[in-house]
Amino acid sequence: MSAPEPAASTEHPLLVVIDPVARRTDGESVRIAKDVLCARANVRICLPEGPEEFARALARRGSRRPVVVGDDRALLRAVALLHRERELGAGALALIPVGASVDIAAALGVPIGAVAAARAVLEGVVRRLDLLVDDSDGVVLGDLRIPAAPLPVAAAASVWGTCRSLVRTLVRPAPQSAPPPPARTYRLRVEADGVLLNDLDRPVEHVSVCSRGGRAEVVIRPQDGEQVRVEALAVTVSGPDFRYRADALVAGPVRRRTWTVRPGAWSLTLPA
Repeated sequence: MSAPEPAASTEHPLLVVIDPVARRTDGESVRIAKDVLCARANVRICLPEGPEEFARALARRGSRRPVVVGDDRALLRAVALLHRERELGAGALALIPVGASVDIAAALGVPIGAVAAARAVLEGVVRRLDLLVDDSDGVVLGDLRIPAAPLPVAAAASVWGTCRSLVRTLVRPAPQSAPPPPARTYRLRVEADGVLLNDLDRPVEHVSVCSRGGRAEVVIRPQDGEQVRVEALAVTVSGPDFRYRADALVAGPVRRRTWTVRPGAWSLTLPA
């Protein structure tokens, strides 16, 4: 993250794009955000019904600063669209987090709360942030995990199993706890800036990548031995078909993917 730029004037016109999921899940927070913005700025409200209308709204923003009202997926969609059009550097985005999934927004420093987030849009400063871009032109704002972490369904099954175990303890003594199952491993070749860090003959539990200070931090957890942690500008992972979780989305299967850090590639309005 680079040094902040001066706060934008509240006279600058805004394009407020309200994601349909946000309108359905928390209409009250949406209304509050609109009221705060409209009271102090020249605002145009856009209510897209789907991804195509969302994209058209951003494309037609003109000189207005885009403000996305929605969850992490809405922010990812906006950044991906602007990156695809090579317009990420044209101006700062702003976000008012509304929805169930706002972990990325919080990690980036966006206030979680309609009033505080709307005030940050009006009074905040523009900060330039790094971006991970892959060789298929996909973008990653936060963390990347290879392979993809287990889906929530697995967690739900675990909770149900715990409930059944609890019921059994009410009718008979609890049995001896079984040892945890061994961690699943994967055969992945990992290279950082062309340097081989792990090859297919050394199984790993997972690989994680995130951008920090203009470089990618790569962490490899092998099946045996100490984990490997390095910094690089580009990371390539290859091997048998694997899936990966980039922010809130699961992608793949692929056999090879390269991610490159682009320092200060996009801007976000955050509290001063």
